[in-house]
Amino acid sequence: MNQPNIPIRSLFAVLLPLSVLAQSAKPQPKAVERLRADVYVLADDAMEGRKVGTRGEQKAAAYLSSRMASLKLAEHELAPDYRVSFSAQPKVHGMAHGSPVTGTNMVGVVPGRNPQLAPLVVGAHYDHWGWGGEGSLYRGKDSAIHNGADDNASGVAAVLELAYRFKRAKLQHSVIVVAFSGEEQGLWGSNDLAKKLAALPVKPAAMVNMDMVGRLGATRQLALYGVGTSPAWPSALAAAGAADRFRLKIDSSGVGPSDHTSFYLTDVPVLHLFTGQHADYHQPSDDADKINYEGLAEVVDLVETVLRHLDGQPEVPFTKTKSSASDTPRFKVTLGVVPDYLYDGQGMRIDGTTDGKPAARAGLQRGDVVVALGPHAITNMTGYMEALSQFEPGAETTVTVLRDGKELTLVLRF
Repeated sequence: MNQPNIPIRSLFAVLLPLSVLAQSAKPQPKAVERLRADVYVLADDAMEGRKVGTRGEQKAAAYLSSRMASLKLAEHELAPDYRVSFSAQPKVHGMAHGSPVTGTNMVGVVPGRNPQLAPLVVGAHYDHWGWGGEGSLYRGKDSAIHNGADDNASGVAAVLELAYRFKRAKLQHSVIVVAFSGEEQGLWGSNDLAKKLAALPVKPAAMVNMDMVGRLGATRQLALYGVGTSPAWPSALAAAGAADRFRLKIDSSGVGPSDHTSFYLTDVPVLHLFTGQHADYHQPSDDADKINYEGLAEVVDLVETVLRHLDGQPEVPFTKTKSSASDTPRFKVTLGVVPDYLYDGQGMRIDGTTDGKPAARAGLQRGDVVVALGPHAITNMTGYMEALSQFEPGAETTVTVLRDGKELTLVLRF
């Protein structure tokens, strides 16, 4: 992924007031318990993996409706009973496949002190892969419920916690609180809602998206995407002491594989937070007992501080970023790996492989760092994608990786 030209530490090098430093302290136990309670409900087997258009999605929607009501959120004009339905056509290789699917976005509002201001949007997708299927990386013989605790009950719990806090201490801006559905199939829900909000007389001032924020690790790495979509983000992150709280990986682009992209494409500044990939990604093993709830609370603390800083600014200017859908290489082949998106060294580190795909057949393993595909040197994620786009189905080449500190070259067939 693209990196900014400004060094991270210099970008956020400011003298922090004691009040900000105090916010870096250990999260409040009650906040941790509220987050834990929501994740455990959403990631329970009873929700059947929350796949869009299924009974499990509707069970999760009913729970979210009750939570929004308990928080006394206002109903948005688009969302009676906190619900906004959408319809999407599944596609395979660009062609319509099967019947259209109806899904439900959940939307509530924390009214601000100044209703004339453009609202802020805080969102996370609540859908996951149900009992498995096309998006699953599970290779067991029997179908199994994919509970999606990190992906993305963690983000939804964070959104609900922010709603709780903004109800207790309101911003000047109203806050639109959203749990999207259909994200896993291609940003279905956010694509629908972003367009509907953009068509209103006053469109959102900014959007914050949290997707997989429940596995903050010992290295405290936190990825921030969309930082280049407004000059307001770097100053807000600096004021929040983000670089002192976490080890940051910064990406400027407003386009990425989550719901913030839908808002960026309507010219809304976006910020997306992500604590990293893991072996349970899109597996039945992504369960609630594996979430770092204290770390999740720390991510919420950061977002709250950033938005309170943003709330005091006269405007949030929008900036188009260099990377866009038209810049993305077109692929005719796949390697069959899950990249480690938080890796900031040279090359592309593998976080998992898919059985039967080229990487697994060639003997690539989790933890390998790909540094070359055939004649193409790979220094980062962008270089990996550009190299992959050069190959045709059936092509044979070599892949060079670093494994346990040693360079290894293997034969690879697409």
